[in-house]
Amino acid sequence: MIELDNRTLLEIDISLLEAIASTFTQKEIELIITTNEEIKDINKEHRNIDKDTDVLSFPYEDMPMAPLGSIVISAVHVEEKAKALGHTNADECALLFIHGLLHLLGFDHEVDNGEMREEEARIIEKFNLPKSLIIRNDG
Repeated sequence: MIELDNRTLLEIDISLLEAIASTFTQKEIELIITTNEEIKDINKEHRNIDKDTDVLSFPYEDMPMAPLGSIVISAVHVEEKAKALGHTNADECALLFIHGLLHLLGFDHEVDNGEMREEEARIIEKFNLPKSLIIRNDG
């Protein structure tokens, strides 16, 4: 279900991400783990924002048999945030994956009334992940 393209040395627990994804969809998801430089280039090209970021999502056109979309995660952001918040790289990667996945599913925290944060909280609780994503988004 997840097609992993890991362009870094960051170890990825694909089984946890598959379990998270399967609670929402059976569609294929492309997951790219990349460098800060590459995610900065992607962010500039597709969002006209000239800086690196932790996670980007690109939904595909909703057609039968089409993949859900692509999620791009910065390995450096995973490692730095995990260290700063005192949890594992796997947990941080899962948190960013959840955020990206919800965007692929149509959630948008920039315009909704808290529905995306509520869904993040529900999934974080279900998979017993650190609550730091919710705290970060509420700030």
